[in-house]
Amino acid sequence: MKSLRALGFLLLLSCSLAQAQQFGLSFSYFIPKNGYFSTPISPFSIRGVGFDINRFLAIETGGSLYRMSGLNVKDLPFETKDAIVGPNFTLLVPVELVIQLKGQGVEFDIKGGAFGFYGFGQKINYGNLDRAIRKDLDWQVVNSDFTFQNKPGWGYHAGAELTVYVTQQVGISLETNYLMGQSKFPMKGSYTGGNTTLETRAVSYDDAKIDLTGLEFSIGVIFDSGSGKAAPKKRRRR
Repeated sequence: MKSLRALGFLLLLSCSLAQAQQFGLSFSYFIPKNGYFSTPISPFSIRGVGFDINRFLAIETGGSLYRMSGLNVKDLPFETKDAIVGPNFTLLVPVELVIQLKGQGVEFDIKGGAFGFYGFGQKINYGNLDRAIRKDLDWQVVNSDFTFQNKPGWGYHAGAELTVYVTQQVGISLETNYLMGQSKFPMKGSYTGGNTTLETRAVSYDDAKIDLTGLEFSIGVIFDSGSGKAAPKKRRRR
């Protein structure tokens, strides 16, 4: 619960800072290492909000709400590359250090840091889960039933962003980040199955974790609310 409150606080902070910065619209897409292609929920995304430490360094934060199509669960007693949870809504809040390389009408940022996330409306994909258990046990039939504890997670990320200002007030940004995160997702339940005869087994997967690892691609348009000055010191969008 403390981690969830911290995520909410960071998102509110991002929204308040955004009022004094640039604004804009972007679309971010997440391709998980093991899972399904996920799409953004615009305009519920504010990223790159923060302050400059000096000309070349900045601290940024923000928040994005994703519609995750499906994510994998790792540290199970069997292996699978299919999505075990989803679809759901996932709130992601990054905090990152940015190296800024600015030119005339162009900026290239190298960034890295940590992020927190929480999945809302979590559900188990029983089709993929039953298939993975059936393959592991070499059974013909499996029917499972599990309960779970959904908890906040965190991880690390690194990436780069290129922004080209087509006018003094409008810029186009392209960004790519690699995310490596996880959240505890202990599962408890049972499954029934077999070949010629059926049996029921009670199991507990206490070490199970949702795997939020993959690539995030973003494209956005930045609007400067200033009065015609050159590209602003600190901005942002999404």
